[in-house]
Amino acid sequence: MGKITKEMGLLEIVQSYPETLEVFQRYGLGCIGCAAARFENLEAGAKVHGIDPDKMVEDLNAVIGG
Repeated sequence: MGKITKEMGLLEIVQSYPETLEVFQRYGLGCIGCAAARFENLEAGAKVHGIDPDKMVEDLNAVIGG
């Protein structure tokens, strides 16, 4: 099983690991379906919302067992 990185696209993460949706929601990122999610990587999306991308990656990987 792979690991999620902050360079991965938001949509790519959710499509590959649907269980991560709860983490995105916990962080207030309900915009996974928005147009920006198709183009932004996790780091860019997190920073736009004032979220520490490294902490988010850690939480996402904990959910997928990575």
